[in-house]
Amino acid sequence: MSSTSPFRAKRGICFTLAVALLAACRPAARPAPPPTPASTAPPPVAREFRGVWVATVGNIDWPSRAGLSTADQQSELLAILDRAKAVRLNAVVLQVRPATDALYASPLEPWSEYLTGEMGRAPDPFWDPLAFAVTEAHRRGLELHAWFNPYRARQTGAKGPPAANHVSRVKPEIVRQYAKMQWMDPGEPETMQWSLRVIRDVVHRYDVDGVHIDDYFYPYPENDAAGKRMEFPDSASYAAYRARGGTLARDDWRRDNVDRFVHEMYETVKREKPWVKVGISPFGIWRPGNPAGVCCFDAYTQLYADSRKWLQAGWADYFTPQLYWKIAAPQQSYPALLAWWVQADTLGRHLWPGNYLSRVGDGPNGWSAAEIDSQIRLTRAQRGAGGNVWFSMKALMSNQGGVTDTLSNGAYAEPALVPASPWLPGRTPAVPRVVLRRAGSAVALDVAPGDREPVRLWLVRARYGAAWTTDIVSGDERRIAVRPPATRGAPDEVRVSAVDRAGRESPASAVTLASTVSAVR
Repeated sequence: MSSTSPFRAKRGICFTLAVALLAACRPAARPAPPPTPASTAPPPVAREFRGVWVATVGNIDWPSRAGLSTADQQSELLAILDRAKAVRLNAVVLQVRPATDALYASPLEPWSEYLTGEMGRAPDPFWDPLAFAVTEAHRRGLELHAWFNPYRARQTGAKGPPAANHVSRVKPEIVRQYAKMQWMDPGEPETMQWSLRVIRDVVHRYDVDGVHIDDYFYPYPENDAAGKRMEFPDSASYAAYRARGGTLARDDWRRDNVDRFVHEMYETVKREKPWVKVGISPFGIWRPGNPAGVCCFDAYTQLYADSRKWLQAGWADYFTPQLYWKIAAPQQSYPALLAWWVQADTLGRHLWPGNYLSRVGDGPNGWSAAEIDSQIRLTRAQRGAGGNVWFSMKALMSNQGGVTDTLSNGAYAEPALVPASPWLPGRTPAVPRVVLRRAGSAVALDVAPGDREPVRLWLVRARYGAAWTTDIVSGDERRIAVRPPATRGAPDEVRVSAVDRAGRESPASAVTLASTVSAVR
């Protein structure tokens, strides 16, 4: 027998009917929104060194002539950096010491005549071109490498007398006349110390990303009026070496002089700032017959440059052999030489060949811009090679032979990060702190490092539907404008990662206009 009374049962029936009537009067519930699809991951950002040499010797690239006003010098340098950014390069190699002189405020060597028109004369109004170049390059997300010539003291065509603090006046006993040029003798112990002091000073005082030396060690051989090869005049320094108990033959001694300089330069830079990259750009052929069929100049016996040894000893962070020949050159094939250098790179340091951009459109025997495009694609196809360095900036400024258009619309249509150097000190930056803001049609990011690790660059990826855009921005920026394609509005999603000096990239922060920050690996 139920314990429920007739009254309670009736009341329960009435309550149920009332709830049903109320439910019938309510509007129909909206269907649940479909689940948001998972975000499409952006394609990988290219890792490729895209450098250019800016030569100051003889006013090849900058300044366009000696003695320009400070304003014109600065304007020309800014135009170079702007063009490098527009072509989507990521590094500029600026020649700051063409001939024991300085295109910066040096306490050790005189101002260069290529800047002011007179060796030793400072620019007026005063400015420091290297400090300016570093700041402006970094503002554009470009690396700035300082390019030195270690031994050349006076270049052919130099005008005016040497300044009072030029090495030929301060230390004439270590300077030799060879043909029409002056050189510091690599066999003199003071020569190495002199040049190392100069490089150390620059690394100490300037926030450069790299130190770079080219292919001039002992001078390229010259002939006298009778056509006979002239010997470099180092008999006195070799005799002094032998008197100290040295036993090497003269050619081996010369190579040893250069070896010791290259090794000590690397160690000097690393003692001062371990994160600064050291780059060497030797003649593109180590020795004839390497690889088979290659000839003809022997840098090992004529420049006393054992460049393969330096590469395999790890005395550089990147190597830029000057492969200044066409793909189809019968005795200096670009791809054959590139493959040889990669094979020689037993430590896996960066291999970024140098290419002869200035040959494009250079008269009837000039190259086509398509040759340069093909050399890039061959470099990319060669496992172990990671970019190119172009000689020189002048060709890009004038769009010589259409090469600037070819690069910016083709192989360099998208930006690229410099390849990481994991052997350099440091650790991967933390996930950055990012807030996406909108004011009308403008969209901007507030960005901040996620830890105390220095941030050199921000990598900004924005998604519009299924398409992504990429921008590389200076790590000094804290407010970054997001620039959508012309036909789009605000992005659906933005991902920001931090990149340190060595190229290590943090996990990305993924943000939308309505979201909080989340880390994406």
